[in-house]
Amino acid sequence: MTGLVRAARIAVAAVVPAELVLATCLGAGLRLPGWAVVLAEVLVLCVLLLEAVTLWSLYAAGRARGDGRREALRGAVTTVVPVQARRLLRHELRAGASLGLWVLRRRHGVREGDLAAAYTGPQTAMMYGMVFVSVVETVALALLIPWPAVHQVVLVLDVYGVLIVLAMHAACVTRPHVLRADGSLRLRYGALFDLTVPRGSVVSARVDRRYPEGRIVTVREEGVLDLIVGSQTSVTVELDRPVGFVRPLGARGEARTIRFHADDPGAVVAALRAASTRD
Repeated sequence: MTGLVRAARIAVAAVVPAELVLATCLGAGLRLPGWAVVLAEVLVLCVLLLEAVTLWSLYAAGRARGDGRREALRGAVTTVVPVQARRLLRHELRAGASLGLWVLRRRHGVREGDLAAAYTGPQTAMMYGMVFVSVVETVALALLIPWPAVHQVVLVLDVYGVLIVLAMHAACVTRPHVLRADGSLRLRYGALFDLTVPRGSVVSARVDRRYPEGRIVTVREEGVLDLIVGSQTSVTVELDRPVGFVRPLGARGEARTIRFHADDPGAVVAALRAASTRD
């Protein structure tokens, strides 16, 4: 069983990107040799059969242990599909859905009585700048590339890139930080990161503008978590106990001090202090 699972995971990691490239080429109108398309589809079919056999074996083993149908199916998928692939796919789907929320001017996870704190200010200009550069690049390549097939492939990739950037920004706009009516604090970065600080866990909160280096989610020594937007954070909260979180690709960690950005840090700090007073 272990060898079968390993083979299935390797097959997914190798064939799925290749199938995406093939689909892009065909969608762009690039003519490929018939044997290449047939060979690619045969390989994909073999991978699907391998995945089906592996999933069924794991599902049957789970059912034999007494798991329910949903639990057994979830366990089989979790075993076969790497956590990084699952989380990236989930991010793509949520970011795409955020485009719809953005158009409708709706926000995700914000209920009546909650305080929504936007955090996109430092990155908005950069995001729109990336979109503008991508559009200029698309037009320039359309004029410079003399081969129609290559031009169509590049056009598809460029349009996809523009949509991805817009979707990431839309996810950040429609998924703000939320100080809930019950006193809990939900910190997010688009569809990539989501951390809930339980009610009553915040010992202190202050406006603290910093310009740290690192990725969007950066873990420092001594349990410090930086949630960086546009190379800055503006609010620091100290907790009475470590809180667990999941990083964008699935790694787990704990933090007792959290530094994040809010476009209006004063309002967030005042609301946190008021919530602590009520507790």
